[in-house]
Amino acid sequence: MNKTYQKKHELWLSITFASFAINDQEIKSRLYDFSQIAFRHMKWLGSDILAAGDDYNYDRDMNLMKRESVFDVINALKGEIEAIQEYYPKSILGERLKTDDAYLLEYLSQILKEEKNNKAITAFNMERKWLDKELSQEQIDALTLFLFEESYKEYELILVYAYMQARTDNKLHFDVFQDLIDESHFHLKSFGNMMAVLGILALPRELHEMTYVVKDLDQFVKDGIAEEEAAKIMCKELSDAIKDEELSKFFDFINYQESYHIELMKKLL
Repeated sequence: MNKTYQKKHELWLSITFASFAINDQEIKSRLYDFSQIAFRHMKWLGSDILAAGDDYNYDRDMNLMKRESVFDVINALKGEIEAIQEYYPKSILGERLKTDDAYLLEYLSQILKEEKNNKAITAFNMERKWLDKELSQEQIDALTLFLFEESYKEYELILVYAYMQARTDNKLHFDVFQDLIDESHFHLKSFGNMMAVLGILALPRELHEMTYVVKDLDQFVKDGIAEEEAAKIMCKELSDAIKDEELSKFFDFINYQESYHIELMKKLL
């Protein structure tokens, strides 16, 4: 079952990053919706594994291939979805996973029927240009560093909070973890799409088990609050450094969200 969980983890990432890579807003939005379904699949698989007295981890064995066209992305995704079917359990949950995947495969087939959908993928071109804005090299460098660091942090937080949520019987903790998971999904989506615009889309690095197996909740929360404070400083510095009103307002917006994350985490103490 842990192999099934690993494959679903990888598929969740593949769908998520396919949505970031594709520029067409309708396809991007639909794929992101499917990625959220895949994440729920992970949650349900994890619950069944724990209920059976077993455990799972966040190991993965995948690369984010630099595809050149939308059809390249979609065909690779189709292959991955088809390959995972043999891993699903023969259960009611397994049937749910299969029917969800069947509908996603049907949607992908519809995309492939329309040649007009086969646009170029620019998410990996390394051009590091922000739309039609004239940002200095220093500003682009600061934005690049921020996005790489924070996209990893949000990916890490999603998985760490989900791992802890699956193992708590405390309703307050469960609800706080859910809020933080939801917020981190939004941040990862925002930063991933920004990386794609810059042409620097990349997978976050893999998590080590020591990252998510938390043995001291109080210390974990205190460390997490310190990380959120550091993220707030980075957002403020980036907002001040980038001479673009729209981007500056976005990072102010993220900064204020980090402030509330700190208040949520304090509830865990």
